Amino acid sequence: MSLSHDELIRYSRHLILPEVGVGGQRRLKAARVLVVGAGGLGSPVALYLAAAGVGTIGLVDGDVLELSNLQRQVLHGTSAIGRPKVESAVARLRDLNPHVRVEPIGERLTSANAREVVRAFDLVADGSDNFPTRYLVNDACVLEAKPNAYGAILRFDGQASFFAPEGPCYRCLFAEPPPPGLVPSCAEAGVVGALPGLIGSIQALEIIKRILGVGESLLGRLLLVDALRMRTREIAVRRDPACPVCGEAPTVRELVDYEAFCGVSGTAAAAPGSVEPAALAGEIGAGRRPVLLDVREPWEWEVVHLEGAVHVPLGELPARLGELDPRAAIVTLCHHGVRSRRAQELLTAAGFAQVRNLAGGIDAWAEEVERGMARY
Repeated sequence: MSLSHDELIRYSRHLILPEVGVGGQRRLKAARVLVVGAGGLGSPVALYLAAAGVGTIGLVDGDVLELSNLQRQVLHGTSAIGRPKVESAVARLRDLNPHVRVEPIGERLTSANAREVVRAFDLVADGSDNFPTRYLVNDACVLEAKPNAYGAILRFDGQASFFAPEGPCYRCLFAEPPPPGLVPSCAEAGVVGALPGLIGSIQALEIIKRILGVGESLLGRLLLVDALRMRTREIAVRRDPACPVCGEAPTVRELVDYEAFCGVSGTAAAAPGSVEPAALAGEIGAGRRPVLLDVREPWEWEVVHLEGAVHVPLGELPARLGELDPRAAIVTLCHHGVRSRRAQELLTAAGFAQVRNLAGGIDAWAEEVERGMARY
C-alpha cells in the first residue's frame, strides 16, 4: 500500500523512527481498528490512531452527546451537543486526517451484532464504561481471534492491559463481574477529565505497537495507574486453564446475555421494591405523595432536584436516620438508581417498612416525566 506525497510529509516523524519507517507506516495504513465507545477513552484512542495514520477506524457508539460529556470526551465540541457521538467523531477525525477512513456504527454493541462487527476488523480497542460491554467485547474478540486493547477509569484511578489470542483474556483477569452496584459508574463517582486521556493514549500505543510488531506490550500484565499520587504498578496476568472462553475446555462458544451475566438484566424498574417514574408521577398527581429522599451529593442537588424532596447524601444517611419517619412511605432517588437502591436497603434493614426506589433515578424522571428538566 503506497503513501502519497502528502502522507510522507504528514508522517515524517514516524518515518525517521527505525521501528516504523515506510514499511511500518504502510502497515498502519492497511490496518483496520475497531474502537468501542466514542466517549472518554474512545476519544484519545480514536484521535491518536487517526493521527498515526491507521487506515480504517470503526467507531461503535449509540449515544447522543451531552454537555456533561465534554469535560473528558475531547473528540467532541460544544456545537455537537444533542447530535449522535459518531457523527461528531467522524467530522473531527476526518478533519484531523483525511487519509483515514472512518466507519461509524451508530448503535450499541450487542450479543446479536458483536461477532459480525468485530470480525470485520484486525484489532479492537475497548473504550466501554460498563461490565456487560467489557465481557461482551472480550468474548467476541476471543471467539473471533482478535487482539483487544483494554482500559478502564474511575475517579483518579485507571488500568490498562492487552489481550490477544496467544495470551490471557479479560475473563482470566476478572472471572466474574462484581455484584451490581458495588462499583459505581463515572456518573456516580466522577472521573478527573485528563485521566481517560492518559489511559486511552496507552491503549492507542498498544494498538500501534501491535500493528508495527515492535516493543513489549501489556500482554500478560495489568497496568494500574494512581493519577492522584502519580504512581503505577503492575499485576501479572496468566492464562487461566479453566477460563470458560479461552481455557483448555471452553464452555462459552457463543455470545450470551451479558446484562444477565453481570446481574443487571433489565433496569432498576425490574428490581423488587422499585417504582417507575410515570407511576410515581401518577401517585403524586393523585395526592398520594411519598417522602422523596434524594441521596445524591450536594453538587448534584444544586444542578437539579425534585420539588419538595428531602436531601440526605448517601454517606450521611446512617447518621441521619433519626430525621426520617420510619412509618412514612419513602421513595429513594439518585442519578441513575444505583445509590438509591443502597439507601433503600439501608433503610429497610433499619426497620423502615415502606421504602421504594425510583427506577432509573432522576435521569429517568427527566426523560419520562419532565422532559424540560435539566440533565447532567
